[in-house]
Amino acid sequence: MRTIYILWLRQIKRYLRSKSRVFGSLAQPLLFLVALGYGLGPVFQKAGEGNYVQFLVPGVIGMAIIFSSVFSGIEIIWDKQFGFLKETLVAPVSRVEIMLGRTAGGATTSTMQGIIVFLIATLIGFRAPSALSVGLAVILMFLIALLFTALGTIIASQLDDMQGFQFVVNFLVMPLFFLSGALFPLSGLPSALAALTRIDPLSYGIDAFRTALGGAPVFGLGLDLSVLIVLTAALVAIGSWLFSKIQI
Repeated sequence: MRTIYILWLRQIKRYLRSKSRVFGSLAQPLLFLVALGYGLGPVFQKAGEGNYVQFLVPGVIGMAIIFSSVFSGIEIIWDKQFGFLKETLVAPVSRVEIMLGRTAGGATTSTMQGIIVFLIATLIGFRAPSALSVGLAVILMFLIALLFTALGTIIASQLDDMQGFQFVVNFLVMPLFFLSGALFPLSGLPSALAALTRIDPLSYGIDAFRTALGGAPVFGLGLDLSVLIVLTAALVAIGSWLFSKIQI
């Protein structure tokens, strides 16, 4: 546990010390909140769908988390190239503990990003139904962050090139985000598109956020949690196995 804690703490300190990373990663969520929230709000209301800001905020939180989580895997490649990972792997500790510490740290920093986006959203008019719903949303943030941080670890464990990692992640993350229902309702979609949204793990995360924060569920919170927990456990297990096979 001490190994996991130390590596978790390292991730947190690196995040807090990098002010440009903190503020830079908020630019895109803020753009979506302001430009889409106010720009498409009247259209959304005329269609009888209610307040678009209330609908959009869970999706933008999900966007902040998934991008931050998956891209945290690039730190593994960075550490490979600069020798830190080699020093870590030769230490007399389990590689699984190393992976779990890094993953927990990446998930925590991504959750912090989600919380910051949530706080900013309250300044532009978003309202959560209760403090209990906010607490549930934070738990969901961490669960989703853990899932996608493990995914980033899986990808980074197989690559040695940062540019290749960025290409693969962008190719994967953008479809996951746009098919998740973060920006539009999932009801009434063509059957082919609806099928794609159902195999997108982020769809269940966004739906869980919306349900926790007072929105209407699409799949149901029970199904959302079941899918997220099973996928998170599976990806953490796969990530741990692949990380244990890294050769430096």
